Amino acid sequence: MTTVSAQESLWIDTAPASSYPALAGETGVDVAVVGGGVAGLTVALLLKRSGARVAVVEADRIGQGVTGCTTAKVSALQQTLLSSIRRHQGQAGAATYAQASLAGVEKLAEIAAEERIECDLERRPAATYAADKDQSDAVEAEFDVLRTAGLGVEWTGELDLPYPIAGAVRLDDQVQIHPVKYAQGLARAVDGDGSAVFERSRVMRVEDGRPCRVKTEGGVVSASRVVIATHYPLLDRGVFFARLEPERSYCVAARIRGSAPYEMSISAGGNARSLRSYDGHVIVGGEGHPTGSSDSTPERYRALEDFARRHWEVEALTHRWSAHDQEPYDLLPVIGPYIPRSSTLFVTSGFQKWGFTSATFAAILLAEQLGGGSHPWADRFSPNRATLRSAPRLARMNAKVGIDLVGDRLWPAQASSAQEVPRGEAKVVRDGVGKTGVYRDEQGGLHAVSVRCTHLGCLLRFNSAERSWDCPCHGSRFDVDGEVLEGPAVRPLERREAP
Repeated sequence: MTTVSAQESLWIDTAPASSYPALAGETGVDVAVVGGGVAGLTVALLLKRSGARVAVVEADRIGQGVTGCTTAKVSALQQTLLSSIRRHQGQAGAATYAQASLAGVEKLAEIAAEERIECDLERRPAATYAADKDQSDAVEAEFDVLRTAGLGVEWTGELDLPYPIAGAVRLDDQVQIHPVKYAQGLARAVDGDGSAVFERSRVMRVEDGRPCRVKTEGGVVSASRVVIATHYPLLDRGVFFARLEPERSYCVAARIRGSAPYEMSISAGGNARSLRSYDGHVIVGGEGHPTGSSDSTPERYRALEDFARRHWEVEALTHRWSAHDQEPYDLLPVIGPYIPRSSTLFVTSGFQKWGFTSATFAAILLAEQLGGGSHPWADRFSPNRATLRSAPRLARMNAKVGIDLVGDRLWPAQASSAQEVPRGEAKVVRDGVGKTGVYRDEQGGLHAVSVRCTHLGCLLRFNSAERSWDCPCHGSRFDVDGEVLEGPAVRPLERREAP
């Protein structure tokens, strides 16, 4: 069996790395887009097509972040999400989300064709299935909500799966792609003719004004307007950290003998299994949990690997990776002005596990707003909306953050010295009156950092599945040497001597 590291995505492994320059000096454009994922690149392309000069500023390489760590399903059928949205937003809200999702699917396919992006795009059915009779009611309810919202779904008792199901809702003509190749194609379409893409340029600060100034360690972009499309909004204004709940989930890719499943499918229920195929592989996703929880263990990968081996003849487990998603308190993405009545600063986030669909319809909406137009979706997805039905959920989310923020400070350290930390593991070690996170690598080397998140000061927890320090409050993640892996944090952890 071949299994590569937990952070090695099939998509990143099978696409060449991009090589755009880092931002240096001063650059002036009409619109600066912070974040080179699908949302940022798509809105940049649509704005460029309308005549604007655009700069995209990305902290890593194009496609190397969240974009390259997904299953890359592009579908308006999204497990049983629409049923949940109807409970929070009513039928009108569910219908708007469904129609926006359909528009996102079609726009992505349209862009891929118009820009001749070679991204292995295929039209496939999407399906949500009941793995057993206990899940049947939830799937039937989703079928009814989707049909009422105007989607052309059908009910079926069979899918192209090697095990029986208790029924499924299916939506034809959806899309699956190679996500890194698609993002790189978007970047090529944006770069040039007065617009630019900058990589390895982490934004440290954004100054709202006329012009706005986007600052990295190496340079500045001046622009009339700025779009923050960094998966998790990096600016504290707007209080998005109180309205978005971060969650991690996991994927494995297995090269199999025989045929892979044709539909892009996902089971209902809390411990779902998400499935699609690619180039002789079956990709299995699932095992979601809140970021920074104590459940981040290698057993989650093993559970997905066991599922693949149980149902297919596996030649090799070739890749495994994880995804990071933001769930809004009222289950709709945030798209629009960063703060009320702002005409210069815009944001999009909260795509949950369906980022390619939602990011693309978010770009449609943002391009219309930045172009001075209005859109019938604007109020529904406004970042500054109030959803009274979801107030109890918002209260629960922030109560958890308060418990994490205060409670971790009361917990004792896990070790009194670095000598107690085994190879390949990490512990929080007592350091005088404080605490230090110590990881000992397989060669015996020690990596010691502060466990205080540089965003708002929550104490970090070690993720043994991915060997990272994760924040339970707002989802920031750091490697064992303290470098930022996921925002909203932008500054690294303090490096320390191992106590």
